[in-house]
Amino acid sequence: MEVIIHQTYAEMSRAAAEAVADVLNAKPNAVIGMATGSTPLGVYQELVRMHKGGGLDFSQVTTFNLDEYVGLPTTHEQSYHRFMHENFFRQVNIPPQNVHIPSGTTSNYRAFCAWYEQRIEECGGIDVQILGIGSDGHIAFNEPASSLSSRTRLKTLAKQTIDDNARFFSSRDEVPVYAITMGVGTIMEARKILLLANGAKKAEAVAAAVEGPVTSMITASALQMHPDATVYVDEPAASKLKMREYYDWIQKKKPDAPRV
Repeated sequence: MEVIIHQTYAEMSRAAAEAVADVLNAKPNAVIGMATGSTPLGVYQELVRMHKGGGLDFSQVTTFNLDEYVGLPTTHEQSYHRFMHENFFRQVNIPPQNVHIPSGTTSNYRAFCAWYEQRIEECGGIDVQILGIGSDGHIAFNEPASSLSSRTRLKTLAKQTIDDNARFFSSRDEVPVYAITMGVGTIMEARKILLLANGAKKAEAVAAAVEGPVTSMITASALQMHPDATVYVDEPAASKLKMREYYDWIQKKKPDAPRV
């Protein structure tokens, strides 16, 4: 796991977007795993800028979103369908048929989850997965105590997650209790993973995920076992890292490292 610390959220977002662009430039028909929320928003804005100003092409790209609330129609202002279309898909040239977002209103959740896993496999697997991290260390909606080998499934949200997400709704009572989410095992099969975190509220979760033991109580800690996972954080989110100086030293010496 590589940890890259940036002074600001904008710098962090730009660096992560450049990593995604590198994948697309090397493989124009790449499969991208997408996350929602305020953290990856800066990355999407940078990718849109690269598309409109630099010609970054998404015409052959396929996407799979991590999760969606159960019970919210796609038109709901807090649905992840609406978030992704407003903040990204409508502003780039991804073919609509190449966009995949879990359905929160399907009549058969088990069958849909099985189809979602099958569809990822049919598309060749995910080349680069964008992730955020919850304040309790979860990735996607894989709450504490989720199996580290879990697949796409229906998940009951933890009280802390509901509390954290209540700011997006008129009241806490409006936050859905259930969601469809990719599993930790599904996420770990991505060829490259980019985890983003910003703000002091995420500092303890970042430290636990990066420097703590691998445990289902901090599902992001599973990324320690991934062969190509990079953690992008700003200064406040890095404030609890015990090996901060070493991470900075690695980045300083990286240009002079022997080429593999």
